[in-house]
Amino acid sequence: MITIDVDKEITLTQLVQADANDIFMTIDTQREYLGKWLPFVEFTQTVTDSEKFVESVVNAPEDRFEYVFAIRKSNHFVGLIGFKDTDKVNRKTEIGYWLSEENQKQGIVTRSVGKLCDFAFQELGINRIQIKCAVDNRASSNIPKKLGFSFEGIERQGELLTEGYYTDLEIYSKLKSDL
Repeated sequence: MITIDVDKEITLTQLVQADANDIFMTIDTQREYLGKWLPFVEFTQTVTDSEKFVESVVNAPEDRFEYVFAIRKSNHFVGLIGFKDTDKVNRKTEIGYWLSEENQKQGIVTRSVGKLCDFAFQELGINRIQIKCAVDNRASSNIPKKLGFSFEGIERQGELLTEGYYTDLEIYSKLKSDL
């Protein structure tokens, strides 16, 4: 199991089956807050749904395996961060993240994304990382901006949100050569 120390308070721990309950409890107690930008919240109705998600990550076949981490603050679960849609041939990936409401505005995700970028570039041989954020989700889009990602453009109607409407996505990228 991989653990990434972000700082003295924040740790990223590779997802394990035991994280399913914490994930579900966080989602279940913050549905309105998290559901505004995260379509999966609507489909996470029982702890079994979170267990199935974690199982799909932990037991993914090697050719579809993605590193996903629990974000822990003082050893307490506060959110998730990880890679998605990794293209190993072209050495590129996307980072996705979410954080519980009470842990917002502390720089936790910004610092965590920074460390995950280091891991991707140095340990995994990734050349390009992208982050997609809903155009109106300023808290999320501020993260790649603070970390020196380049704004590439808008993916029109790139994600179907709860309530059945599409949102445009801002696309940011960072290349290994940008370091």
